[in-house]
Amino acid sequence: MNVDLVTSEDLQQFKNDLLKEIGDMMGQPPGKEKQWIKGCDVRKLLGISNGTLQNLRLNGTLPFTKIGGTMYYRNSVIQNLLEGKV
Repeated sequence: MNVDLVTSEDLQQFKNDLLKEIGDMMGQPPGKEKQWIKGCDVRKLLGISNGTLQNLRLNGTLPFTKIGGTMYYRNSVIQNLLEGKV
């Protein structure tokens, strides 16, 4: 039987790597738009209420990803809505 020990340093390194990857996914590379935006920013962009945003989520018009208690939306989908492509 092979046993691998996980040290607190290993866990700390894993945490740092995971946070960096999440930050890279959520971050904004120089010269590019954000890939994901929060619900409050979506409401401002679209000029809608929280209830309307919820209805868009529920009827499938606006796909989202939930991390913790925060909803995130793809910027490309929001731009398509603004341009009337959806």
